[in-house]
Amino acid sequence: MPSTVDDARSIELLPGPEGKPEGSFLQQLSAAEWHVLTEAKLCTRSLARDERLRVGPDDRNVYIIWEGVVRQDRFPLGEGGSAPALTRFRGGGQLVGEAKLIAPCSAVLTTCLTRTVVIPCRVRHFNALLGRWPRIQLALLRSLEERSRSDERVYAMTTRPPLERVSGLLAHLADTVGVPGPRTDCTNITGPSQKDIAAALQLATSTTESAIRTLRYHGIIEARYRQFVIHDVDALRHLAAWH
Repeated sequence: MPSTVDDARSIELLPGPEGKPEGSFLQQLSAAEWHVLTEAKLCTRSLARDERLRVGPDDRNVYIIWEGVVRQDRFPLGEGGSAPALTRFRGGGQLVGEAKLIAPCSAVLTTCLTRTVVIPCRVRHFNALLGRWPRIQLALLRSLEERSRSDERVYAMTTRPPLERVSGLLAHLADTVGVPGPRTDCTNITGPSQKDIAAALQLATSTTESAIRTLRYHGIIEARYRQFVIHDVDALRHLAAWH
């Protein structure tokens, strides 16, 4: 599906990866390594909310997310019917479609939850780049390891109470995809809905809504349509037992 937002531009025109979330691929790059990417003549591509990013078996790209939020659904037992899915959220600075670097037919259903800007790169070109520049390869490996550890902490602790799990995911989203709100003491998370949160944590929607009501009651968050306003991220971390 072609992009519905047409404002592609060379990544040479981007301000650079400074300020991308801690541990992300772009944040791991030095200025010199970012310059190597700009010399590859890559261009951005913008996608509209609810548009799917092409990471199917017929696509030959990996994508660096520059800004926005995507939902990724992986089906370890096969797609179709009521097959269970593993849901994760990815944001700015992350590389997605990385499995294609070793398995060209790998596919993960990837949906933009906001207007999203990505940097596509052909798999064969990116693999060649990694071969020539070991420090870029190291940055990618470090970011994937960081993401794996974060996923374990945020998504996989299924024995913990729902309030802890919802608080932990919202704190994680505030750190990785949140943007400062109009007030200096709040962070906005745009894109994921309460149903998306429930799917990611494998909780019933009613259970997720109950946890969110508790957080709203205590003034820690506000919940709007496909948006959460975080007033106290430290309180979320405390509830998630990340202290």
